[in-house]
Amino acid sequence: MIRFLLLDLDNTLYQPDTGLWEAIGHRINQYMIERLGFHPEEVKERRDAYLHLFGTTLNALRHYHHVDADDFLSYVHDLPLERHLPENPELDSMLARLPQRKVIFTNADAPHALRVLSRLGIRRHFEQIFDIHGMDFICKPDPRAYEKVLELIGARPEECVFADDSLQNLVPARVMGMTTVLVGPEEDAAGANYCIRNILEIESVLKSCLKHR
Repeated sequence: MIRFLLLDLDNTLYQPDTGLWEAIGHRINQYMIERLGFHPEEVKERRDAYLHLFGTTLNALRHYHHVDADDFLSYVHDLPLERHLPENPELDSMLARLPQRKVIFTNADAPHALRVLSRLGIRRHFEQIFDIHGMDFICKPDPRAYEKVLELIGARPEECVFADDSLQNLVPARVMGMTTVLVGPEEDAAGANYCIRNILEIESVLKSCLKHR
């Protein structure tokens, strides 16, 4: 029985073409340039390496440059969400129809998650937010992050559907026994149980899971 719906936040609950993720990325670049003195031409290469080694730019900057996490997160998420995210009553209605308990599982922080959920008009559906602080900076795709979420919500892997826009983040969840849903292009879907282009399609995925079970 599927009892829990675990959802990533950025580029999962809203479409990538909103430009919000790119705006956050620009703020990360600016932080590295303005606060840490990186040359603009080296930022992309450094960030790619940091993501590969640490899962998030923040964890790498904490390790190598001892940055304050709250200062970094406040800086990179200081964006006018109304420029990027409209309210989504269709998503609100769809989530209301789903009986599963719903939680956010994000490598961002809870203040950012709450702002995004509130802007989309879907805050009421989520009983918990598992963020970078709650995971003690152990983030996706580290298997320990998934284990901790399961422990905190009191669930077995097979009771969970997990949706994320990153296949890398879905692989450990599937290995553990969760049903995984990639929100993104089909050509990137190898390794996930399901692939959808829009989070609104998660309802049909859940119906399919119930039918097969």
